[in-house]
Amino acid sequence: MGHPAAPFATELRSHVHATSIDELAHIDPRAFVAHDCVVKSGAHICAGVTIERGVYVGANVAFAELPDAVDGGPTRVKAEAWIGPNATIGAGLTIGARAVVRPGAVVTRSVPPGAIVEGNPAAIVGYVGAKDHVAAPIIAAAAPAKRPAVQATPVNGVTLHHFPLIPDLRGNLTVGEFDRQVPFKPLRYFMVFGVPNREIRGEHAHHRCEQFLICVRGSCSVVADDGENKIEVMLDGPDQGLYLPPLTWGVQYKYSADAMLMVFASHYYDAADYIREYDEFQAVVSALAT
Repeated sequence: MGHPAAPFATELRSHVHATSIDELAHIDPRAFVAHDCVVKSGAHICAGVTIERGVYVGANVAFAELPDAVDGGPTRVKAEAWIGPNATIGAGLTIGARAVVRPGAVVTRSVPPGAIVEGNPAAIVGYVGAKDHVAAPIIAAAAPAKRPAVQATPVNGVTLHHFPLIPDLRGNLTVGEFDRQVPFKPLRYFMVFGVPNREIRGEHAHHRCEQFLICVRGSCSVVADDGENKIEVMLDGPDQGLYLPPLTWGVQYKYSADAMLMVFASHYYDAADYIREYDEFQAVVSALAT
């Protein structure tokens, strides 16, 4: 007598093109699995799930169905994502391209491209390819007086700036000048605060707008990405700021409970200046490079 998964073999031929599907995996005929995917033993891929090319689905991964939908939720796993063993993916979510879901994670919210998530409920703990704290170890080793005023990073045009810090018994002071230490004159500012630790902000790029980020209280991490190189920088003092030029994908996360992030912008708000999808951002950057 054949294994219960066997009857699906013929039906799956038209919509499952994975390189390796373990015979103990269950894939609903109404799911779609693209080329070059690996689906391991015990994985359950329910109706309505679309898995794009190059995805790895570990052993005993379970995709949940919406109880009130015949064809399940519109769950999508984008190209080259990696889902570890025993993870659970909620219905109607998107796992972004090249994202990593660590083993045993319970994913209850969509995962951004390249994000690394773990835990129950899953939270972002890092980003694939980001050189963690690129500047901090170098600068922390030097006395404040010897720190470079501006430090380049591997991401195109992104720079970390250090401002004078004047200690005083009456209260400390730090100061910066626009069009000198800050590379532009701002037309707008906004402040982000009261962000729960597991939340993320940003997740977009701009066609024209430049930004300068200072965490005036507490700390947060900033991921900067030019489409080819990616870094993560911890901002944890009002005497440092991060410059993001146009066409830089930016994400802020790991907010401390008391974090207050001030962002100066070179342009007034313009919805058309935003690039909110990472795939679109990569297409724009690639087109400019050719």
